[in-house]
Amino acid sequence: MSGAVQTGWASSAGPAAPAPARSRRRWLLAATVAWAVLLAGLTWMSVRDDPPTVREQRSLDQAGPVVDRAVGELARAVGAAGLLELGPARIASGCRVTPFADGARLRREVGVLAATGDQQAALAGIADRLPASWRAGVGPGLDGPELRADAGEFVAVEGRPTVDGRLRLVVDTGCRPVGAGYTPAPATADGPETEALSAALRALDRPDAAPELITAPCPGGGLARTAWSASGPGPAASTAALAPLAGNAPLLDQPPVYAYRSGVVAVLAEISPDATRLAATVGCPG
Repeated sequence: MSGAVQTGWASSAGPAAPAPARSRRRWLLAATVAWAVLLAGLTWMSVRDDPPTVREQRSLDQAGPVVDRAVGELARAVGAAGLLELGPARIASGCRVTPFADGARLRREVGVLAATGDQQAALAGIADRLPASWRAGVGPGLDGPELRADAGEFVAVEGRPTVDGRLRLVVDTGCRPVGAGYTPAPATADGPETEALSAALRALDRPDAAPELITAPCPGGGLARTAWSASGPGPAASTAALAPLAGNAPLLDQPPVYAYRSGVVAVLAEISPDATRLAATVGCPG
């Protein structure tokens, strides 16, 4: 019988890991870090040099000119006989580009004349005259026929009837990074649309209402132009005051909406007890 006494406890971890295993782990860690750095570098180079492949890569100031050109294309496709107005640019902020970044969206509208019952034919005619690259088409929507198209750079175009003999075409960027923001093209000198608007304002006894000018570049050169004015409650007004300017042959007479042509200018009026809104528009050459 041995007299030796064993003291202490045997380690439950077993023998220490051999040096080659520790070395392999260090090598794997270093390779992982290097790969992450390489991916970050490639991502930065792609963002810097490659064209955008998703909407979130193009900011509002970059998408703005695409929207303006799309409005001009729509004005040309609608034609001077059907164009009623170019709507002002509207920017809605507060949307989320990502869970961590705020953004904004830009929308512009085009108002179009369409007789009741002919909305689908009018939309189909517009779709046929749009650029082939837009892949425009008309199909059934929730409230009637809808036009859908892609103006490029992730800018969407939609169109649908309203309830008063008009079509509303909308160009929409969706939510984007703001960037430097959208700056509309500077308005140029007055044209026949301003004269027609002034005549309508005088007929409605609102000669002091200040007009604003909205433009869009026509595909073949020149500008589509809308001069518009809005005012609150004032002297009692009705569409009857505009009938002499319309030669008693209005394009649209569905109160509170009234539209007529004065030479090359389409004049649109929306008159209610609370507000009066007028727009006078010259379209793009056919």
